[in-house]
Amino acid sequence: MTDFHNDRDAERSTHFGYQSVPESQKAQKVAEVFHSVAAKYDLMNDLMSAGIHRLWKRITIELSGARVGNRILDIAGGTGDLTRQFSRIVGPTGEVVLADINASMLEVGRDRLLDKGVSGNIRFVQADAEKLPFPDNHFDVVTIAFGLRNVTHKEDALRSMLRVLKPGGRLLVLEFSKPTNALLSRAYDVYSFNILPTMGKLITQDADSYRYLAESIRMHPDQETLKAMMSEAGFERVTYHNMTGGIVALHRGIKP
Repeated sequence: MTDFHNDRDAERSTHFGYQSVPESQKAQKVAEVFHSVAAKYDLMNDLMSAGIHRLWKRITIELSGARVGNRILDIAGGTGDLTRQFSRIVGPTGEVVLADINASMLEVGRDRLLDKGVSGNIRFVQADAEKLPFPDNHFDVVTIAFGLRNVTHKEDALRSMLRVLKPGGRLLVLEFSKPTNALLSRAYDVYSFNILPTMGKLITQDADSYRYLAESIRMHPDQETLKAMMSEAGFERVTYHNMTGGIVALHRGIKP
């Protein structure tokens, strides 16, 4: 019976953009996307959002409540935008862990921060959000910016984040979401499926990765669904803030 159950688990499918793939293959496919775009990731973020992603991240930091001496985990930290600011806030008595499942992104982030002279209170850890390799009740703040939609089992990741937070600790999920205006939604679709892949091809010679980006955003849970998922995982006082008309939403939850 156990062998039969394991066989069934191995055959389960999940979405990779609009494709259906075996769950065991999704992490590798996502890794290939980010390996392809890592070197031009920051440039593409600035072009795709006209620089607005910096404002979204600044609001995330403000609502995190980070303080001097805090211990902070930045999951899917990529090229280190949030980590750099958190490092400045927590100071020499605090610690920031930049974690990413993708070695290419982690390397780019580490090199970028070292080049800027930011390293004293930062650790770099290659880690899977679903199975975080940290002790229980360890962090004051956990953030994941534009990473949750790429996780295969989002519920497992949310429970893992809850586990490593201290009681009273805060999780902030910054992610693309669902526009609240029908006209904006239509314009956003045209941009996502026509302009974005073309831009990706011109800048990174990779249209497919940015086509996946657009598809993965559409497959991600909407604002209310993600709020319910966070509550189900055990977070309390879960709220969200729509930004840029709901194109991006910032969810916040507290560990009881």
